[in-house]
Amino acid sequence: MGSAGNQPLPVTYADVSAAAEILKGVAHRTPALTSRTVDERTGARVFFKCENFQRMGAFKFRGAYNALSNLNDEQQRRGVIAYSSGNHAQAVALAGKLLGVKAVIVMPDDAPAVKLDATRGYGAEVVIYNREIQDREQIARELAEKRGLTVIPPFDHPHVVAGQGTAAKELIEDIGTLDYLLVPCGGGGLMSGCAIAANQLSPGIKVIGVEPAAGDDVTRSFQTKTLQSVHNPDTIADGARTSSAGKITFPLILHHVHDMLTVTDEELLRAMFYLWERMKIVVEPTGALGAAALLEGKLNARGKRVGIIISGGNVDLKSLGRFV
Repeated sequence: MGSAGNQPLPVTYADVSAAAEILKGVAHRTPALTSRTVDERTGARVFFKCENFQRMGAFKFRGAYNALSNLNDEQQRRGVIAYSSGNHAQAVALAGKLLGVKAVIVMPDDAPAVKLDATRGYGAEVVIYNREIQDREQIARELAEKRGLTVIPPFDHPHVVAGQGTAAKELIEDIGTLDYLLVPCGGGGLMSGCAIAANQLSPGIKVIGVEPAAGDDVTRSFQTKTLQSVHNPDTIADGARTSSAGKITFPLILHHVHDMLTVTDEELLRAMFYLWERMKIVVEPTGALGAAALLEGKLNARGKRVGIIISGGNVDLKSLGRFV
């Protein structure tokens, strides 16, 4: 783990614990699945935290619901705006529906159709943009100012990070301490939140983030201790197409995360289809990042207890059909 400097960290385990109370009875306590075949292949005891079974199909519901629940009455009355390629969009839309908060979502015109349809299905207003020539954050800021909406970013928000960390909290509470925890990484919200919880509940654990090789901005940031970016990375892992870690997530990553790994799209697809075929679970490409790192031998975990966060299962079958 690196150093985040002398500044107080923006999210602590107390925040994750508070989020767990808010999410109790609302978010699914997703299962931790095992596979004898995976254990034999890797030589490890592997536990998959299946957030593909979470409400709206991904871990993002945890952070979105926690963030909207922490808004004051006036903010809830006016509504929220978010920007996302898919899972955060659906999460904010569903959280808004459950809490009675109007949600506006800025989504790219090339977002998976299944995610666009689901976001609209939860009752959100969707604003489409072209990611090649437009800036989604600027669009969201302008609409927020015009309509008096509160911006709920996909990862760089303390209540979002705290909510995501409840996934690792549940996993360790359910299956005990771990030697390693592998977590998919886009902007670092899930990874930093899970690292906070894991280090608190499983002392000595090594938390490792996994990115697509084409979008390795957080890996480079972690290695150089300087925030790096990448523009619109070309990867099948659409949930990890973020340009960089954030002002909130980056110091948390430096403080709580032990290492970063990357996998190619080819390796990612192999792992995803392996999980489909052997474990009979539907996992989206981004959701298989952690599993790909282990299955492709990026980490020698022989004889160790390994947790893997399966972050989501919202697959656009039409777009993936060409790879089958």
